[in-house]
Amino acid sequence: MENQNQEISKPRFILGSIIFISGFAIPLLIPLVVNSNLSNSWKTGLSGFLALGIPEIFMIIAVAIMGKAGLTFLKSKLFSFLKPLAPPDVVSTTRYRIGLFMFLLPLTAGWVTPYLAHFFPSLNSIPLYYFAVADVIFFASFFVLGGNFWDKFRNLFSNK
Repeated sequence: MENQNQEISKPRFILGSIIFISGFAIPLLIPLVVNSNLSNSWKTGLSGFLALGIPEIFMIIAVAIMGKAGLTFLKSKLFSFLKPLAPPDVVSTTRYRIGLFMFLLPLTAGWVTPYLAHFFPSLNSIPLYYFAVADVIFFASFFVLGGNFWDKFRNLFSNK
């Protein structure tokens, strides 16, 4: 660690990393709060703070302890670990077509279902897990489609 950057203090980096990681683990305490004997207003407030307040505070504290050099080193290690999980830029035509089907199927079903439910009332009683599966398929389609599709999708929302 010291060979890459002389400004990184090993004890400060370790302490900052522990605080950084524990900040992301704090939301795991939400089930304990929900199952406690506190009033519903306290449960709601604490759960929200555990989900959206404390992790951010811990990240700020970790960055203050580690410093810019420590944060840069930590980010490089995390991204080098996640890089193999990224989709390839170019995929085969078959894979692209499968991914496009996976992308369009949940979108089309989600768009058409409310209209068809007027004519077919049984569509109103679709179990929730069907929608969760559709969301997973939609999310997975981005990985099947590859990196070039990510760029196309991102360009839809950029003002370049």
